[in-house]
Amino acid sequence: MLGVLTKRLLQSALILLGVAAITFVLLYALPADPARMIAGRSATAQTVASIRHELGLDQPLLTQFLHYLGGLLQGDLGRSYAQKTQVVTLIIARLPATLVLMAAGIFVEVVLGLTLGITAALNRGGWTDRLVMASAFIGVSAPQFVVALLLLYLFAATLGWFPMSGYGSFAHVVLPAMTLGILGAGWYARMARSAMIDVLNQDYIRTARAKGLSARRIVLRHALPNAILPIIAMIGIDIGQFMGGVVVVEAVYGWPGIGQLAWQAIQQVDIPIIMGVTLTSALAIIIGNLVADIIAPMIDPRIRSH
Repeated sequence: MLGVLTKRLLQSALILLGVAAITFVLLYALPADPARMIAGRSATAQTVASIRHELGLDQPLLTQFLHYLGGLLQGDLGRSYAQKTQVVTLIIARLPATLVLMAAGIFVEVVLGLTLGITAALNRGGWTDRLVMASAFIGVSAPQFVVALLLLYLFAATLGWFPMSGYGSFAHVVLPAMTLGILGAGWYARMARSAMIDVLNQDYIRTARAKGLSARRIVLRHALPNAILPIIAMIGIDIGQFMGGVVVVEAVYGWPGIGQLAWQAIQQVDIPIIMGVTLTSALAIIIGNLVADIIAPMIDPRIRSH
């Protein structure tokens, strides 16, 4: 187990290095000039050159990247160009809000997706199955801002059940979590349906039915633990996506998370923040997948790490 963990940690380090290198090169290949953004449109060429030198942007790209890696090894993600604050400090300040939204969104999409997927699988070929799959297709195809605005109009503006925006209470998290849950539940429903149908066709399920076990016991005790394994892997990926991929949802609901921080950084060409959010998201995906690999054998003892 220790050897496997060491191997995974080494692979994770290489993945983070690759993400850092690719993101760094792509960001500095952009036509936008951070020094010009900071100086303003009316600034002279001398002022822009001075800011570029101060930020180290006049150095060769490889030198800049090696300097960045040196700071990264010490836990330093750099300093924000626009906010003049350490990126680590900015991310840590936004992290609690993102974690709350991530947990709530994943909970909604998993519960909703599993319920719909299992229902569709148990009624395969029927009108319930077709209705669930049609709803799942609509869910995965709907733009985030459309779903968010519809929920805001219905439950906040019209009914007044929830606040329009903000952060700090359970009521504030309901609509953003529902938005993310509706959008993600479609993928989970399709995955759960496919996995459940495959499991229900296995010989041991037929044996359980032949022994006279109830349908409820067969589904919950024998089929679900095996069908849920792909879902666990999807949750591991979603953890990273939620860390920086909910920009639109956070913008609509005024949610002060990492996604909103990334959106503001993109508008300002604040490269250190963009790098920091990207690496944080990549690290979250790695941790999520690692946790999923650890949990999977606990659910299905037949799975063993090699």
